[in-house]
Amino acid sequence: MRTKAFSTKISKLVLTSMIACLIVLVIFLVRIPVPFTQGYLNLGNGVMFIGVMILGRRNGALAAAVGSMLGDILGGFAMWAPWSFFINGGLAVIMALVLSAFSHVKMSDAGRWISRIIAMAAGGLFMVFGYFIGEGIMYGNWAIAALGIPWNIGQFAVGIVLACVVLAALMKTQVIKKDGTL
Repeated sequence: MRTKAFSTKISKLVLTSMIACLIVLVIFLVRIPVPFTQGYLNLGNGVMFIGVMILGRRNGALAAAVGSMLGDILGGFAMWAPWSFFINGGLAVIMALVLSAFSHVKMSDAGRWISRIIAMAAGGLFMVFGYFIGEGIMYGNWAIAALGIPWNIGQFAVGIVLACVVLAALMKTQVIKKDGTL
C-alpha cells in the first residue's frame, strides 16, 4: 500500500516536470532576437517565477534550471545550457529565499503581492548579472555583454507581470491557496 507521503512526492515530481516542460514551451513560443548579441528574449522567467511560488525552493529551482537548460539545448543554443542551468537555478533559489524571509511577517494581501514582486525582482537581477558575466566570458567582450543588460531587465520585468496575472487567476480557483502555495 502506498503512503500519502509517497503520493505527495510523486505529485511534486510530476508537477516539477510539467513546469520544466512549460518553461521549454514558452521559450520556443516567444523568441525575440536581441540586437547586437546572439541572444533572444523569451517568457521563461514568468513560468520560473510561478514555479517557485507553487513548488518552493528546491523543486522550483530544479524546474527553472532543467527547463531553461533544455530550452537552450533544443533551441540550438547548447553552448548556453550550462550557464542557463546555474543562472536560472540561482534565480529560483534567490527568489525562494527572499519569499522565505517575508513569510514570517504578517501582512495584508497587498503586502504579500509586494513581497512576491520584490522576490521576483531579486531573482531577476541575479539572472541579469549572471548572463552579463556569461556573455562577457563567452563573447570575450564586456561591451557586448553590457548591451544585453537592459534587454534582460525587460525580460524579467515582463516575466513578473506574466507571473502576477497567472497567479492572480489561479488564486481565484481551487488550484492554489491565497498565499500562492499548493
